[in-house]
Amino acid sequence: MKTLVWVEHDNAEMKDATLSAVTAASKLGEVHLLVAGSGCRAVAEQAAKIAGVGKVHLADDAAYEHALAENVAPLIAAQMGHHDAFVAPATTTGKNIAPRVAALLDVMQVSDILSVEGEKTFTRPIYAGNAIATVESTDEKLVVTVRGTAFEKAAAEGGSAEIEDISGSGDAGISSFVSQEIAESDRPELTSAKVIVSGGRALKDAETFEEYITPLADKLGAGIGASRAAVDAGYVPNDYQVGQTGKIVAPEVYIAIGISGAIQHLAGMKDSKTIIAINKDEDAPIFQVADIGLVGDLFKVVPELTEKL
Repeated sequence: MKTLVWVEHDNAEMKDATLSAVTAASKLGEVHLLVAGSGCRAVAEQAAKIAGVGKVHLADDAAYEHALAENVAPLIAAQMGHHDAFVAPATTTGKNIAPRVAALLDVMQVSDILSVEGEKTFTRPIYAGNAIATVESTDEKLVVTVRGTAFEKAAAEGGSAEIEDISGSGDAGISSFVSQEIAESDRPELTSAKVIVSGGRALKDAETFEEYITPLADKLGAGIGASRAAVDAGYVPNDYQVGQTGKIVAPEVYIAIGISGAIQHLAGMKDSKTIIAINKDEDAPIFQVADIGLVGDLFKVVPELTEKL
């Protein structure tokens, strides 16, 4: 089986999410990568070094510069004549492109897989991760998105894949890039951070969130996350949100402060290696998944913890 993996990138560097998708694809058979962008040969060269990759297809065209799904999906669908499966990381971009590819191929998409059980058999979470479904596709072609936290990252070095230039239909003319606002931070990106400090609604307001969460995160060199309640209340921007409708993370250490542990939040972080919870309610659901739990007033406990680090 030949599998085509979408390489997530910014036309300069490849994103880490690609490496987990490569690991998943390698369980299906031969792995080929697709780099579509503008002025992105450096990304293709970087992708060619990934261990276990057989070939890199490079589509360098202005139409693909911003990875508009309406332009990229037909390019991928055209390549599926030579591939048996298309795999994309379950990121914002991957989840935008994959359904369009599935529609063009007239197949069902298998979303957010956790494991590969067979050539066309996978597991995936349902009910916010409270149940794991085993699904088998009967379609001739597969379209799959991969939950990055469920697979180890493939080695970024060690491969020497051939780079093949390809072309597609270019601009479909049905969408256009207007602008993007990218939040810049010195902190590690949430999905790749080894330590994450998250705050919940108990922090009262944006100023309190900043006062208690930021110093602790600074001491730990951690990324900052938040529950949906904290985001909805305006404490922090949307890109801080961890959970079913936010980012799925699995850091080495996840510190949940003032977060009760709603099922939607747990779905986004329960794969973390070590979970530390601080909450004054000893019956809070977060303690059911925490490895270390501290029942106490966060306004006293957090400053003391920060001071001792």
